[in-house]
Amino acid sequence: MLMLALQPYIPLYLPTACYGIRDASQFPSSNLFAAAGDRIWANGTACGRKYLVKCITSTSTPYACNQNQTIQIKIVDHIGQEASVLSAYNTTLFLSPTAFGTIANSSTASSYINIEFEQTSSSRHNRQAFRFDISD
Repeated sequence: MLMLALQPYIPLYLPTACYGIRDASQFPSSNLFAAAGDRIWANGTACGRKYLVKCITSTSTPYACNQNQTIQIKIVDHIGQEASVLSAYNTTLFLSPTAFGTIANSSTASSYINIEFEQTSSSRHNRQAFRFDISD
């Protein structure tokens, strides 16, 4: 099990590595989207991919996960320059605030959580542990 950094995606959405400076229609109307880390970025082929994401457990904070919540997110960006070096290191997904708040209790200040994600067009299943930090 890997320990990875996860933070809600920074709200400066445009331009994106996937779609450049196009209008905001690139984002799903549900606001369930994410930036991909290098592990799934694959030189940009991750753009537009959809993943089912679920918070499984927290290793340090009880009730950090919103149990039984599975969401479908769309990859719209690469973590690259958006994240600080510390928070981006080994990060697989930076979730939009809406996506993050749907699967995890956003009032939790900092915790390690186990997240399960699966590419919707594939039967491959991944289980990873992520660290998320919420700050104003």
